[in-house]
Amino acid sequence: MTIKAYLKPSCGWSNGVRGIMRKYHLAFEDIDIINNRAHYAEMVQKSGQPLSPCVEIDGVMLADVSGEEVENYLLSNDLVKSTETALDVPTNAGCSDEEHAKMATKTIRFF
Repeated sequence: MTIKAYLKPSCGWSNGVRGIMRKYHLAFEDIDIINNRAHYAEMVQKSGQPLSPCVEIDGVMLADVSGEEVENYLLSNDLVKSTETALDVPTNAGCSDEEHAKMATKTIRFF
């Protein structure tokens, strides 16, 4: 399986996607859309919209998804088997105020 995840470096939604990848031991490309203009443009072009996270799995783009939605896609399409492995991050939560503040002061925004 080839997985490209268009993520923010620090974000609740993005961390939820990363958590799902860890839970199922899936190799994936973690693509920083905040600090790299080309990565953000690629995500928008492929997904047809500007919101993240976006996860491309074997050529299928899941746009503006949570970790929970990615997990549901993987399970529904028999790409992974269900597991009760606990995660250390929520899979369906937005960025905290602290994460938003960090992004506003230490990152380059293109949108």
